[in-house]
Amino acid sequence: MKGGIYRNVSSIPGFSKSESIMKSSYDCVVIGGGPAGGSAASIVAQAGLETLLIERDPMPRFHVGESLMPETYWAFERLGINERMRQAGFQSKKSVQFVTHRGTESEPFFFRNHDDRPCSSTWQVERSEFDKMLFDRAEELGADCYDRTRWVDVRFDADDRVTGVVVRDGDGIQREIDCRVVIDGTGQQSFLANKLGLKQFDAELRKVAIWTYYRGAVRGEGDNEGATIILNTENKDAWFWFIPLSRGITSIGCVGDTDDLLKGGGKPEQVFFEQLDLCPGLRPRLEHAKRLGEIRTAKEFSYSTSQNAGNGWVLVGDAFGFIDPVYSSGVYFALEMGIRAADAVVAGFQSNDLSARQLGSWTDEFLEGAQWVRKLVHAFYSKEFSIGRFMKEHPEHRGRVTDLLIGRIFDESAEQLFKDMEMSMKKAM
Repeated sequence: MKGGIYRNVSSIPGFSKSESIMKSSYDCVVIGGGPAGGSAASIVAQAGLETLLIERDPMPRFHVGESLMPETYWAFERLGINERMRQAGFQSKKSVQFVTHRGTESEPFFFRNHDDRPCSSTWQVERSEFDKMLFDRAEELGADCYDRTRWVDVRFDADDRVTGVVVRDGDGIQREIDCRVVIDGTGQQSFLANKLGLKQFDAELRKVAIWTYYRGAVRGEGDNEGATIILNTENKDAWFWFIPLSRGITSIGCVGDTDDLLKGGGKPEQVFFEQLDLCPGLRPRLEHAKRLGEIRTAKEFSYSTSQNAGNGWVLVGDAFGFIDPVYSSGVYFALEMGIRAADAVVAGFQSNDLSARQLGSWTDEFLEGAQWVRKLVHAFYSKEFSIGRFMKEHPEHRGRVTDLLIGRIFDESAEQLFKDMEMSMKKAM
């Protein structure tokens, strides 16, 4: 097995990580073992470049963000894992549904009604299993993959060009690794963005997410069984996600303004159940369900970065930026960014151009498409917005709205959709 000390080989008698085969020099180092890092390392390694992928936590590790957009199909196709996804036992996701603050359920948005190809169905995934699948795939394609390895620093020369990284393995041994490119997939830790002062929070989306898991929650019926459901609270000050996973487990999370939900030092568990009492669409779904595990929180998670690439480095996934989780765009964006950045890195090595311009050559097109999801998020948080009312007023936009929910954001503009949406909200004021 190449690399791969994360597969419990440390349990072999006499084995020491300090004797592992991590090299002192690589073409490319990818930091962060999530979807962005795993996909980027796979593509770069597949192209024949010496690639190191490191993750600070033991793999598999817990992570929230289980719902996929159907457009992940094409990323999985590129990575060669669509068949593995079908065989993994993940909950199938064929629709999205919305529930108003009064408990009124919208008609499900069935993706197949818009496009009946296999790419219009996706999955709800346990991230521990899903991320490890991607980590394993990177190793299969030639990357040296190490978990329990922390990134300590990134080295630059006098011209601000990356020359290497400093890492610390699970035995506490610090190593300096030479490389020509660093791909930062460190998620919301945003290693390089924080180091270089590039992180910019969205002042209008200062939210907190409070979540846990339940067994036995009431799901939709038939093809709507695996639907992601978005449910508003009575005052529309918060909303809940309902994400059905395999084995009868459902992810349930509450999202609202940080200042509102946690004012006065409110405890997350108390806030969660207070908001649940205010959510008429969710209460009956959990009436006979059993909560599993602890209550978890994440705060102020919507942000962007003022610079996405430099000489010898590029940001991907949540290290690049993150949009509110309401439309489940996070994993799809991470995969898309990882592949696009990796293609730019491979092309850069081929042309001997590892400049900021080359490594970030994909970012303008990506941001142009991602803006439509960001606009849809901002519309969602307007109390004047109702997806059901908008669909009645503008049935001609149902296909384009479904496109956004599927993740098809790079092919055509949604400008007219949002002009009509803005007028709809103004009329509701």
